[in-house]
Amino acid sequence: MDNRAVGIFDSGLGGLTAMKALQELLPEENIVYFGDTGRLPYGAKSREQLRRMAVQDMDLIASYDVKAIIVACGTLSSNAADLLEGYAIPSFGVLRAGVAGMQKLPGTGPLGVIATAASIRSGAFEHALRAACPGREILAVACPDFVPLIESGHGAEDPAVREAVERYCEPLRGADAVLLGCTHYGIIGPAIADYLGEETRLVSASVCGAVQLAQYLIVNGLTGGSGEERLLVSGDAAAFTRAASTFLGRPLAREAEQVPVMAF
Repeated sequence: MDNRAVGIFDSGLGGLTAMKALQELLPEENIVYFGDTGRLPYGAKSREQLRRMAVQDMDLIASYDVKAIIVACGTLSSNAADLLEGYAIPSFGVLRAGVAGMQKLPGTGPLGVIATAASIRSGAFEHALRAACPGREILAVACPDFVPLIESGHGAEDPAVREAVERYCEPLRGADAVLLGCTHYGIIGPAIADYLGEETRLVSASVCGAVQLAQYLIVNGLTGGSGEERLLVSGDAAAFTRAASTFLGRPLAREAEQVPVMAF
């Protein structure tokens, strides 16, 4: 048993999809969450900036003596995996976990992935899917408007979200499955699912990452805690608290805390 917290970090609200999934799997785990809302969106940053930010984010969450980390950001997983995996603390990125989830699906039809512009530009998701699922057509689509819409409070039923989904996801219609390569996208998953239809399965990289971490804790006898959660943000803490409560469908046990915005 290990009562230390699990660390989770993302550019903003998106990583809450991983936190929610982990709490459903292992509700007793303590969690320290960092949302870098003061510097989002990550998807518009250069690779050099993202690699510096990845180290800063890892250093911050590691400073809370966490026992394992979910890198709940597809943009960092696709641009700085080598740096993130260089830490002694076990970390679970959403790219490899999501691709592993897609690899398990049967069929021979096209597979899609949607993610931020920086993630798609890196080619990491596309290359990993081609290697894991040989012979399958891979469709990679950047959706740069999704994160700003979600972070500004637009939900799955919002007309602006529905319009953006139709605009970006049209090339994915008819795909066997689509990987949500940005953790934010699970928040508007119902809109994406409605547009693509029942024949297309959605796979959440965020949930896959949470499952991998949970399995690691169980196998290694590292589960334990009292279900405490601590949320840190680099932007508006009050706004994040409200948005997080709405997404999680419950009030937070404690309000989010603001930490200084780091230079990059």
